[in-house]
Amino acid sequence: MHFHSVRFYFLVVTLSLAECQESYEKFSQVSRWAKSGFQYLKMNLCQRVSSLSETECRRLSVLRESGVAIYVSEVNSEKVVAVLPDSKATGLRAPKRDTTQGDGKRHQDVFPGPAEHDGVLVLDPSPGENFGHPVVIFYVDFNVTKKKCGHRDGIFLGEECMTLALNSRCQNQLKPRQSRSERMGRKGRARRGMEARPGRAERSEGLCEIHFLPQVVLARNRSKIQQLYCAALQDFARCPEPLPISISTVPISNCELNKNTRRCHQQPLATHLSCRLYQTCDHAVLLSGGWQQQITYRQHVNNLQIFYSMLRNNGFHKDHIKTFFAGNGLDPEEVEGVYPATEKEVIRNHISYVCRKQHCADTFVLYLNNPTRNDGTMLLWDSNHNGIADPMERYTVSELLVDLAGCRARRVLLFVEQSYSTTLAKRLRGSLKHVNVALLGSAYRTQTASFWGSLHPSHCLIEHLDQVPATPQPVNSSPELLNVTLAGAPCNLTPPLTEAEMRKQYMGCQNLPTALWYQRQNQDGKK
Repeated sequence: MHFHSVRFYFLVVTLSLAECQESYEKFSQVSRWAKSGFQYLKMNLCQRVSSLSETECRRLSVLRESGVAIYVSEVNSEKVVAVLPDSKATGLRAPKRDTTQGDGKRHQDVFPGPAEHDGVLVLDPSPGENFGHPVVIFYVDFNVTKKKCGHRDGIFLGEECMTLALNSRCQNQLKPRQSRSERMGRKGRARRGMEARPGRAERSEGLCEIHFLPQVVLARNRSKIQQLYCAALQDFARCPEPLPISISTVPISNCELNKNTRRCHQQPLATHLSCRLYQTCDHAVLLSGGWQQQITYRQHVNNLQIFYSMLRNNGFHKDHIKTFFAGNGLDPEEVEGVYPATEKEVIRNHISYVCRKQHCADTFVLYLNNPTRNDGTMLLWDSNHNGIADPMERYTVSELLVDLAGCRARRVLLFVEQSYSTTLAKRLRGSLKHVNVALLGSAYRTQTASFWGSLHPSHCLIEHLDQVPATPQPVNSSPELLNVTLAGAPCNLTPPLTEAEMRKQYMGCQNLPTALWYQRQNQDGKK
């Protein structure tokens, strides 16, 4: 008996040592990949294929390992495929160098079909920020010769080959770009058709860059389970903590007794009750979330809470603040009346209804805190978990502008806390259909909620913006839109309005005289 016990003990110790050895080897392997990828990011990314701006390239050149989060897929015997939300194909494409030079031209990148790989490595140089922002993705393949890895422009590590992944929509990623001095000094030679010296990739509207974590799935069974996870490596950034999913166990029959009833039984949004006869109110729509649970962070909830509290402090009634956040199971308890951001038509219909209904809204606020593609398209939520942003899972700039066109609210204020808002700004600027729409931000695109969270009912919008000199100028800053408080009260009156006067005349809801109501109704009928 004693002999068997000793043998069992040694067996357990042996297994434990083997497991520890295997874990150490995997950790060491991932660490080696991460350090190699990091050096590539700093030294070669901008010169190789990136369309990043000069400012972003300078930031990457001084980036430290502690500023980069590492994601890696679980390495096993099965191959994996990476899927992006903004790609139509079933995976990213790895560039393969075409060595044909018969025409005397430079090398070209050709893209094979969807590829299977042994692993995927992702470096996120902006951990914790809203997606999308540029991330660097490498494919890892075993049993690749040094020569073959070189043909792929890969990083050969002895046992593995790491290949940079490109967006399949990338075009002209190796088009030479000259500096200003080169353009001025060599203007004559350029006219004579001399070929420009190869240089860093010309900016091509971010098409070469990848802006999201891919969904890495097993290649054979194509299960929808994410194989990519954040690796807590020494010297690199701490892993962001996704918001935990809370699945309610309350029976459907008892949903009415639950605090968050809208989520419990998916009660439809009663948009038609938002606007009342002979009354005008301040309305708001808050859109937030991270597209998938893996990139939905606590900061999204904090931003919602800050902005929601600011609206309530400025007189917005809770029934007139509609919040659409992430998917089912991600319920921010700090914010009342939250709906999942899974029903695009519900969101659009509500915005359109408030805009189209005469007298419904005085101030109409939209707070946008979604991940965005480089064309400004907002990603709502991956409802079918396939990793691709289907048409019903994305909200484009064009669709938003259609919903806001000719809005009958006195003022529409867009508070944007997301990447790539420049497309929306350009489309709004000079548009005759959006003369009452103003786009507001903050000095830092990731601190919009905090910046506006301190807005007091008596604060003038334009004066609040002037508190920080670096704050971008709003789009459409007419006095009627911004030389007022959030509730629409005029600024700098002498004597100033009392708090009671503010609440009665401007904040929340005001009753409209019957004559004014019918006068506007008749004017609309004549149109």
